[in-house]
Amino acid sequence: MDFIDYYKILGVSKSATQDEIKAAYRKLARKLHPDVNPNDKEAHKKFQQVNEANEVLGDPEKRKKYDKYGKDWKHSEEFEKAQQQRRSYGGGGGRSQFSGDFGDTDFSDFFTSMFGGGRRSSQGKFRGQDVNAELELKLSDVFTTHKQTFTINGKNVRLTIPAGVEDEQVLKLKGFGSPGANGGPAGDLFITFRIINDTKFKREGNDLYSTEDINLYTAVLGGETTIDTMSGKVKLKIKPETQNGTKTRLKGKGFPIYKNEEEFGDLYVTYNIKIPTNLTEKQKEMFRQLRDSS
Repeated sequence: MDFIDYYKILGVSKSATQDEIKAAYRKLARKLHPDVNPNDKEAHKKFQQVNEANEVLGDPEKRKKYDKYGKDWKHSEEFEKAQQQRRSYGGGGGRSQFSGDFGDTDFSDFFTSMFGGGRRSSQGKFRGQDVNAELELKLSDVFTTHKQTFTINGKNVRLTIPAGVEDEQVLKLKGFGSPGANGGPAGDLFITFRIINDTKFKREGNDLYSTEDINLYTAVLGGETTIDTMSGKVKLKIKPETQNGTKTRLKGKGFPIYKNEEEFGDLYVTYNIKIPTNLTEKQKEMFRQLRDSS
């Protein structure tokens, strides 16, 4: 297995901070995402490499192992355990007591020499590494349950995304991580959702917030106004003498509750009273008379 320079893939230096690594990953992931390059096999390959690089460098513990052991970082725990075991049998002298079979795990010659050519057996099944990935979704998309297909580790994963998922929520897919060694089980895939707000609503949990303009005459005399909600338009009655900044709650017009689509949060609407402009002299005089009479 050739050495893969994850720093080079992300375009960052070895001294890069975690924030710099995260920023570089997000930029490349957006550029190379299969949805943006549906028929570009090279972009798909680079997208997988970028995800793999982020999986390692985005995790401080994995990054330490990668910096220390290079391409063999995934097996660093087994190596360190073997070294401890050897020390317990006399400070590393004599034959290695480690009995794992590394014939199919593609260890480097460097690792083999450090293990001292330990005897082989049918033991040594290792679980595959977990994989971390990010999936960007629009707020309008996660208002309803939908299916989405994306590529990870060369596999097409068809995922049902429940309505109501939140930003930075993590979903675990068992067995969709890296394959195990020597017949060991595959790792798991952890998907972190990044929700991009493409609506005029502000989301807090399951509740939504919006600001709606109403004209001065409706605010003073009362009337009706039509507003948008995530599920369609609704008419609201405006009470006479409604003040600027007045809030009203629309029960059940908020966001669906995760994995319980029959229940919704609420929508809170704040009224913004628009002062009329470009008045004629006659209209201004009417306002003066109203002012003087009060």
